[in-house]
Amino acid sequence: MSEVEAVARDQLRSIVQRIERLEEEKKALADDIRDVYAEAKANGFDTKALRTVVRLRKQDAAERQEHEAILATYMVALGMVAGE
Repeated sequence: MSEVEAVARDQLRSIVQRIERLEEEKKALADDIRDVYAEAKANGFDTKALRTVVRLRKQDAAERQEHEAILATYMVALGMVAGE
């Protein structure tokens, strides 16, 4: 095996090992997140609403406001809330 092939093999092995470590960390984090939602549910919080709040907090404020305005428009058009 040439030196170039050996370096490429080592780089590939390193990349795969890093991906595997990150996948394990991701799994551990997912378990931790699940535990926090279970705790919230045990304390009487609505986990579906919490997930929505977390998702909305990730959005830019302007993007969130635009989305909320569109949603309100659709709900009024469908008679789901009283129109103005």
